[in-house]
Amino acid sequence: MTHDIMQDWIAAFQPRALAAGIRPATLDQALTGLSLRDDVLEKERSQAEFTRTIWDYLDRAVSAERIAAGRAALETHGDIVGRIAAHYGVDPQIVVAIWGLESNFGTLRGDVPTIAALATLAATNRRGAYFESELLAALQILQAGDVTAGQMMGSWAGAMGHTQFMPSNYLTLAVDFDGDGRRDIWAEDPTDALASTAAYLARWGWQAGKPWGVEITLPHGFDYLLAGEREQKPAAEWQALGVCRAGGGDLAEAGPTRVLLPAGALGAAFLIYPNFHVIEHYNRADAYVLAVGHLGDRILGGGPIVTPWPRDLRALTRDECVALQNRLTQAGFDTGGADGRIGPRTQSALRAFQTASGLAPDGFASLAILRHLGGQA
Repeated sequence: MTHDIMQDWIAAFQPRALAAGIRPATLDQALTGLSLRDDVLEKERSQAEFTRTIWDYLDRAVSAERIAAGRAALETHGDIVGRIAAHYGVDPQIVVAIWGLESNFGTLRGDVPTIAALATLAATNRRGAYFESELLAALQILQAGDVTAGQMMGSWAGAMGHTQFMPSNYLTLAVDFDGDGRRDIWAEDPTDALASTAAYLARWGWQAGKPWGVEITLPHGFDYLLAGEREQKPAAEWQALGVCRAGGGDLAEAGPTRVLLPAGALGAAFLIYPNFHVIEHYNRADAYVLAVGHLGDRILGGGPIVTPWPRDLRALTRDECVALQNRLTQAGFDTGGADGRIGPRTQSALRAFQTASGLAPDGFASLAILRHLGGQA
């Protein structure tokens, strides 16, 4: 059955690929004998950014071992990272932190054939059109001779190289920083990959020397509705409302900011700056962006997150997230659908429900909220 799904999809895809300029020989080389990858389907269902608590994710992403490895990587590659950072106007610790998150500083670059991964997701995923567009980009890379199909390996989702570039980003933003005539993000030498990441951040407006975010403490009686995505203010206005930098000191002015509560009212709070949203272009999960920013800070000698996390809580399962979304919708609070992922629209619906129920409107999806809505999945 799975073979039929893939072969039926390939038969429908090939005319679209030919119309997009992919030559028959390239298609034959890339698609012959292709079948669905069960490992890709399983990993798509259990992405760490969406299935772990924020504290568990950060414990692993910003472990003592990774901090030490990041400092060592920055020292070992300091000259080239410094030149890259200066050329593109980005902060070196952020480039190194992304390298650490994406491939553990090049040691885990992925062993899944990129073409097979993208074809599997294009044939089966609700975002099939997106993965098909990435597959077309990967085929263009092969057709141009930038890399062979055997060398084009990466993650289950089609990201490639030291810093896990998607094929479309490779086509538009990868660079040949070492000047050898190839934009080689797959080589043992990470120069082109790190430079490509810096170019990517620069493309989306990174502000060198400016914070991505900072841990804060909120005043007693803080209005949690002010922590919504649309509530942006200068840092001075937050400070006037009683928001303080954790550990003391004034909040830096570096553009519009907003309050982020990754564990709701019960855990650490952050004031996030425009650079936070630049990192989001790499991966939109708040957990990922927090991990990159915090790892970068720790590599430079910054301290740990001060506020305790509510470690007695667990993350909702995907089925429980779907149940939460369905129950919110049934109660008249529109989540935009039930996909099992708690995004901005679901958080907005959840805040509205919490407000109507006399609860702290922090938008945090918890087991207690699910029970309040009428039971578990």
